[in-house]
Amino acid sequence: MRGLTPPRVRLALFALALGGFGIGTTEFVAMGLIENLAADLLPGLYASDQNRAIAQAGWLITAYALGVVVGAPTIAALAARFPRKQLLLWLLVAFTLATVASALLPTFGLVLAARFVAGLPHGAYFGIATLVAASLMGEGKRGRGVAIVLSGLTIANVIGVPLITLLGQQAGWRIAYLAVASIFALTFVAVALAVPFQEGDRAATLSRELRAFRRPQVWLALLTGAIGFGGFFAVYSYVGPVVTRVTGMGDAFIPVALVVIGIGMTIGNLAGGRAADHSVMGTIFVCFALFVASLASFALTAHTVPGLLISLFLVGGAASALSPAVQSRLMDVAGDSQTLAAAANHAALNLGNSLGAYLGGVTIAAGLGYLSPTVVGLLLCIPGVALAVVSVVLQNKRPLSV
Repeated sequence: MRGLTPPRVRLALFALALGGFGIGTTEFVAMGLIENLAADLLPGLYASDQNRAIAQAGWLITAYALGVVVGAPTIAALAARFPRKQLLLWLLVAFTLATVASALLPTFGLVLAARFVAGLPHGAYFGIATLVAASLMGEGKRGRGVAIVLSGLTIANVIGVPLITLLGQQAGWRIAYLAVASIFALTFVAVALAVPFQEGDRAATLSRELRAFRRPQVWLALLTGAIGFGGFFAVYSYVGPVVTRVTGMGDAFIPVALVVIGIGMTIGNLAGGRAADHSVMGTIFVCFALFVASLASFALTAHTVPGLLISLFLVGGAASALSPAVQSRLMDVAGDSQTLAAAANHAALNLGNSLGAYLGGVTIAAGLGYLSPTVVGLLLCIPGVALAVVSVVLQNKRPLSV
């Protein structure tokens, strides 16, 4: 963006990434605390059948993801014409209030509803923040701009999620969610001070934004990302029980496993952003190949500590490298509907989150064991790759500019 010094650009990017850090923490902390949530919010069921209680607690992950699916396209389509900084600030207010509600409401049903509401601003925040970051970075660095914003989410898995998980184990999951709310409040201040004013798209209308969904390539990109991340969340959602019940480690080892996933996600995200600047579709195909290999490794070696940690690193890296590539692909194929497409990507990824957490829970509740969600992840890779192939075939028949 013209007129900004490099330090000011870096501060603005840091503020945007801090929002991603808060979102990553609020979205993923349930994975490490899922047994705590089940025991506290579903005490009767937990006392009689722990497997079913843990699987039902997975609905909290699903509810947040469904909130993203509903909120991302709705907010983005309705608000594309508004100034981007002001919209980001309102979204951060919504995050803060909904996360506080998640911490304070007394019953499973009410917390479930609060998690749904907390997910509503997720996709719109990332969609708008990535557009702002891309404009700050300038031509030829779009993928890296997207990756910087998403790095907040992946770094959350290195620092935020393990620390908040540890806090939740020691002080209770409600205190953990109040700590997450404080991250959003801090982000509000950072964005207000550091991010420059940027006009929305004054020509945007609801009908114009929705025209993105008339493009087959948009649907193919969205579904590719959804299915890819569905496989990731089928595994990630139940990492806590895998650590304790498959690998045989104590609760204190869960944050270690989460740190390893987070490191993999951070490295994978940055590598995926750079790779996408060279070849978007090539990056997508390579990521799926690496993801299949990492899931197979996880299924075969998670009984041992080295196997668990190495596989989790690879699973996190391969899945996160896919995200900036899919985001860049959507920017290529969305035409004028950039805001909606950028936000819809996160709706799609969280549809995958919801699907993966649900299907993984189904296999666990059926008594197939805590490694059974890995099979779900492997099966979901098949249609993911097929959709990417269809996208390339259609592109070759009809160039994107047509």
